[in-house]
Amino acid sequence: MTANYNYVLISLVIAILGCLFRAYRWKYTLKEIGTIPEFKLNFIAVCIGYFVNLTIPRSGEVSRALILKKYRDVPFDKAFGTIIAERIVDLAFLMLFVFSALLLEFQTLKNFLLLYIPVTQLAWALTFAAGFFIWFLLLYRYSKWKYVLLFKSKIEGLKEGVLSVLNMPDKWKFIFFTLLIWISYVLMFYTTVFALEATSHISLGTIMVAFVIGGLTMSFTNGGFGFFPVLIAKILLLYQVPLEAGNAFGWIIWTSQLMITIVLGIFSFSVLPIVGKRK
Repeated sequence: MTANYNYVLISLVIAILGCLFRAYRWKYTLKEIGTIPEFKLNFIAVCIGYFVNLTIPRSGEVSRALILKKYRDVPFDKAFGTIIAERIVDLAFLMLFVFSALLLEFQTLKNFLLLYIPVTQLAWALTFAAGFFIWFLLLYRYSKWKYVLLFKSKIEGLKEGVLSVLNMPDKWKFIFFTLLIWISYVLMFYTTVFALEATSHISLGTIMVAFVIGGLTMSFTNGGFGFFPVLIAKILLLYQVPLEAGNAFGWIIWTSQLMITIVLGIFSFSVLPIVGKRK
């Protein structure tokens, strides 16, 4: 099956713009905790974070904070708190897209989730997570154990970073760049649709559903390894897109994003000692 890779290249340019928006947005929360690293260092840290996430899920957030700690002596707990704040806002936007997809294609998305998501296992996992969270809150509130007290002292910096979004005077600029980030994600996905003739006709509702499924897959797996192309093909099959074309579309998106993540990650690692050097 032949593909028009000009559209894939356009989607990669949009993906790079998304990284630039994320790096620029970070300055607002960092400013609130008393530091303003250069934009290029933020961008390199973001690219390395995406790259590291390919190994251990969510480890990229830790690497971003470690880079600021090493090169600009930003306290790790505060820097990590700003990243947690970002992720909370991003999760809210992801849920907004989920609800939008539900409004557009409720029955199709519901049937798909019931078919491919293990609801019973998910319910048990959520119950366990809720129980653990309650236990943790009680331990944090009432325990006098020295390790808990030490953890409390460390959590204050993390709390400051997380609350930086609420306290910052530039919160609306932060929200604006968050919107740009998510628009870039959707456009990156939408542009790739035109790379294949078999997918070029699909509707906005189909795009939104596929994007939501892809976003959830990337969020809860190790970079979508082994899941992303398969689930994208299955969701498109519900819209009469042949399985072969759906598989090809899923693999094009996943492979191209993997390649740009690796390229930007290696480049960022190579220039980090130069860019990070204090002038």
